[in-house]
This record gives sequence, structure tokens and C-alpha cells, in this order.
Amino acid sequence: MTDDAQSAELEARYPVGEKQPERVRTRSGRPLADLSLDKVLGGEVGAGDFGITGEGLREQAAIAEVAGRPNLGQNLRRGAEIVMVPDETLLAIYELLRPGRAESADALRTAAEDLRRTYGAEAMARLVDIGWSLRVLGM
Repeated sequence: MTDDAQSAELEARYPVGEKQPERVRTRSGRPLADLSLDKVLGGEVGAGDFGITGEGLREQAAIAEVAGRPNLGQNLRRGAEIVMVPDETLLAIYELLRPGRAESADALRTAAEDLRRTYGAEAMARLVDIGWSLRVLGM
């Protein structure tokens, strides 16, 4: 893609909330137009209505990649994989990945398999696999 074509594509797509607000939905299914301070103060929307979707993160990843930021794109794609993983599960995995916290490599392998089977989060599971591989190597 030429620089001009890349710039035109970015200009047409980003920021998505301004250029294509009809495409932005929250995890609860609300459109962007429903998210306002007045509706928060009126009790019509709550904190749960502000969660991003996997689709939204994948769109941001595509934009990042067009902008020449492939690493950011990869991170956003991994985020899209885990957007529906419960916070408690994510925090437990985070704790396992901290140095000296996992009692065994099996605990990390089990966490990686849970991400794969339960949530379809293959890229995130690979990162956890790297964690247990490093543990086996004593790193």
C-alpha cells in the first residue's frame, strides 16, 4: 500500500467513534450514541455499558497495522481474545505469571489450556505457554 493510500484509509477509518460511530457498540450492545453523561447520571447506563467488544479491538488492531504499528495490532488482537474472560480468571493467570508465584509448570499449562478450550484465546494461551516454558528452563 502506498503512503497516500495508507493515509487515505486511516483518514476514512480513524477515529472510528467519529468517522463511523454506527460501528461502535459496547459489550452490552449499546451504540456509542447511548453513552452520555446525562444517561449515566439518569441511571440509564452503568459501568457495564462501557466495556469494549472483541470486534472493536480487532478494528483498532487493523487500524494500527495499516498505520505501520504491527506490535500494537498484535496486542489489540490478544486483548480481543480475552475481552470476555472473567476478571477473576485473568487476575489468577496474571498471578501465576509473576515470578515465583506458580507452584509448578503444570499450573501454567492448565491455565493456558483453559484459555484455549473455554475462551478460544489461542494467542493469549501461547503467551502463558511461554511463561511455563521459561519456568521449566529456570528463567
